[in-house]
Parts: sequence; structure tokens; C-alpha cells
Amino acid sequence: MTALSETIKRLTEQRAGHFGQGSPTSRLTDLGDFGSNPGTLAAKIYVPSAPAQTPALVVVLHGCTQTAEIYDYGSGWSRLADEHGFILLYPEQSRTNNANLCFNWFEPGDMRRSEGEAMSIIQMVEMVCREHQVDRKRVFVTGLSAGGAMANVMLATYPDVFAGGAIIAGLPYNVASTIPEAFERMRGNGLPSASILSAKISDASPHRGPWPIVSVWHGTRDHIVAEANANAIVMQWRSLHGASSSSQLSSVSEGNHRITTWEMEDGFIPIELHSIDGMGHGTPIDAGSGLGSVGPFMLDVGVSSTAYIARSWGLTPTFEKRSHSDPHQNDALPERPKPAPADGIRGVIENALRSAGLMR
Repeated sequence: MTALSETIKRLTEQRAGHFGQGSPTSRLTDLGDFGSNPGTLAAKIYVPSAPAQTPALVVVLHGCTQTAEIYDYGSGWSRLADEHGFILLYPEQSRTNNANLCFNWFEPGDMRRSEGEAMSIIQMVEMVCREHQVDRKRVFVTGLSAGGAMANVMLATYPDVFAGGAIIAGLPYNVASTIPEAFERMRGNGLPSASILSAKISDASPHRGPWPIVSVWHGTRDHIVAEANANAIVMQWRSLHGASSSSQLSSVSEGNHRITTWEMEDGFIPIELHSIDGMGHGTPIDAGSGLGSVGPFMLDVGVSSTAYIARSWGLTPTFEKRSHSDPHQNDALPERPKPAPADGIRGVIENALRSAGLMR
């Protein structure tokens, strides 16, 4: 069993690292006053120079010890937004709330609907949707580590707001209510059964479907948040979608990237599990693609989770960049975007083209 002191040591060591391609330069601006803000969070926003007429919105939650600017620089989200016209919202933690800048995913007052940090984030979302004519059917959330756990909080407490979410090295919803419990769950200890996990989401809001699509990402050598949490998140959402073990479509390996999907009878794929072989704690990036930069918790494993997640949500449906002369290109999307099995093949083709110098 990994001791609490060892977990803290690893977090500190990785925080002390440096970005491999220069220092983060902010591309974000302050959102400003967005409501009563009961969670006392800050907020940054990125609006591309030529947004779509009714753009999608991606809410991005940074990990512990990070800021919004650092996570954007490392993940490359704003550069992808430039190409495809969607808007980014970055909630940001303060040291007053948490000394390590972690979102308080385990605090009862911050993980309930209409309370604390969860309520602050939804107030931000509402303001951005209203002021930028966002397509409310295309609001998504993603995050890393504590930000990944908080992304799951948002999916659980506001499933009526989010069409989908991607949880990177995160944890299931409502499995801890104290700091010691949070560290135990991070180590994979004491995780509830599948039925209890699903019930926690059912009890989190009055919503009864349709449920957001969920993408879960985790490294097989993550010694800060145990991989058991990824499997628990899948169990938490699977029964809500009516996806049993027999609904599993397949597991496909693309090098170090293993993708397991669950497909419904109508072809809808509500859940994806992405396992990165040999990866530690962090967000998978592909620095060679020009999307993202190596740094603490930003790990170059030859797989851009940012690009893959955006494709699975229908934000980047083709290889071509969105034309600024045609700002409405690729805007006609389904109400609940369905991750297409071809995306995995597409990723392999892209990597091959890049390796051959035929594609950036």
C-alpha cells in the first residue's frame, strides 16, 4: 500500500518539473463576474478569432498545482479551438480554497448540485452560453486528476447541462467526503460496488436521462491515482446507460493506447475507456503533433488525448481545419454526439501521415 506521505512526495516532485518547450504564455482572458460564485472560484475563457455562429463549449478543469494557463499550454486545447471554432471555459482554483490548487471534488459542500464549487462552475457555463450564443446541446467537460474528479462531479450533478465528459486520471463521483478518504480512494482502496456507484449519480440530481457520454483515460503506471478508479468510473456510468458487460463492442490497441468501448443495440457508444500502457499520472499528449507541450503532469506518450476527445465529441469531424471563410462548416451535429469507431482508425492514419511528413 502506498503511504500518504509517498503520494504527497510524488505530487511535489512532479510539480517541480519544467515545461520542455518554453514557459506557458497565456492565451486566456478573465471571464469576469459570473454570479454569486458560492465556491469562490476564478474563471478564464478562450474565444477564437472566428468562432462558429453557434459554437460548442468545452469546460476544462486543471489538475492540482496547475493553473488554467498552464493546463491550456500543456494540453493544446486553445490551439485546437482556433482551428475549429469552439469556445473554452477554464474554471480556476485559488489557494484560499485549496493550498495545492486542487478542485475540492470530495468536499460535500462543493460536490452537490446548487452548492459550492459545482454551482460556481455551472454559473460560469450559463454566462458563457448566454453571452456567446453557445449551442446548449454541445456543452462538454474534461479535466485532469482532481480536475477529472471534478469533471465527474459536474456530469453527475448537472447531466442535463453536459452532452459528454472526459475524465483523465480522475475518480468516481461521491466516494469520499474527507481528506483521508480522498487519499484512500486515490490509492484504489474502499471503492464501492457498481450498484452503489450508479446510485450515487442517480441521487445527485432529478435528471433521469438521456445521460452524458463518458470517456475515461488512465495510465497503467499511475502511482498517484490508482487505475482501479478508471474501472470504477466506467461501472458508475455503465448501468445508467443500460450498457451491460455483454454490450462491450471490443478492445482495440493502437500501440500503447488501448480503447475499450461499449455499444448499444442502435450503435450508440456511451462509454469509452482509454488505457495508456506505461503512462504515469497526467494528461496524454503527442508533442510531435504540435498540439500540446511537455511539462509536469503533461506526458508525451505519442497520443493526444485533446485531439482524440475533440474528435469523439464531433468538434473536429474531419482531418481538415475549419475554414475561417466558412464559419458554419461542421456545425450540424447530432443532439448527443456518438463516438464513431472509425475515429481510432483515423488516429492511426493521422500518426502515420505525420511520421511520413505528409501532415502536420
